Amino acid sequence: MTEPACVSYEADQRVARIVLNRPERGNGITLGLVRELAACVERADLDPDVRVLLLSGNGRGFCGGYDLVESAQGMGAGADTRGAELARSPLDPAVVAANHDPAHPWDAMVDYAMMSRNVNGFMSLFRCGKPVVCKVHGFCVAGGTDMALCSDLLVIAGDAKIGYPPARVWGSPTTALWAHRVGVQRAKRLLFTGDSLSGREAVEWGLAIEAPPADRLDERTESLVARIAQMPLNQLMMMKLLVNQTLYAQGLHSTQMLGTVFDGIARHTAEGYAFQRRAAEAGFREAVHERDDPFGDAGRSTFKG
Repeated sequence: MTEPACVSYEADQRVARIVLNRPERGNGITLGLVRELAACVERADLDPDVRVLLLSGNGRGFCGGYDLVESAQGMGAGADTRGAELARSPLDPAVVAANHDPAHPWDAMVDYAMMSRNVNGFMSLFRCGKPVVCKVHGFCVAGGTDMALCSDLLVIAGDAKIGYPPARVWGSPTTALWAHRVGVQRAKRLLFTGDSLSGREAVEWGLAIEAPPADRLDERTESLVARIAQMPLNQLMMMKLLVNQTLYAQGLHSTQMLGTVFDGIARHTAEGYAFQRRAAEAGFREAVHERDDPFGDAGRSTFKG
């Protein structure tokens, strides 16, 4: 039986529309989703009739991050890349115990090999020769922000939520684009607390280009991509290459390598193991709720200033 597509694709009127299509799981990230995303980006990049890509998500929100529940069922990214001893979810109690066992130590480079493949998939949006507009509704958190920030332009609903709460425990932004998108001080403000921004705040901080009301998000995004699609393709490609060189010159490749290694380390600190144990006992949602509750925003976007 063929598995349903994690990402849908269609192209018309010079626009390639790529949609994350796992609404029942909040468009949670799996290895399959990342692979399909990269394949869709390449398809659009090679299509001479396409001038701009529009990335969005189906369902209640854009993306809620990595799908750790699916991983717990042995179907996630770990099953393909980390070997039999790590094929189960990192939230599995047996895996938590094994990670403490000196006879089966955590291999940072195996972890890096796995996660860097995801980074390469996300970065297909950045490397694509054509502009990528990301449309966010509802929520875009944790690993979901990697796709949004790798896109060229972000249009987000005014009431949507965007941020990287795993900065509090058990994560590091692997694509390492926060400082490039909002500046060093504001990136520190977000990553030192794990706070999220509303869509309106994302525009104020320079992260997004526009934050219309939710009921006008489609209209405003379509207006933007239609305007971009009028440009000659060669001009669009040159402008994107020109601007992207600035980020490369600032050391993006090195920063992403560090961010990806740090992500593995963050999952194997004393606090990371404690989070894993609690998630294995009470469920991932409850562990996240307990992590975020002291900040007053468990499941909510309450960043103020």
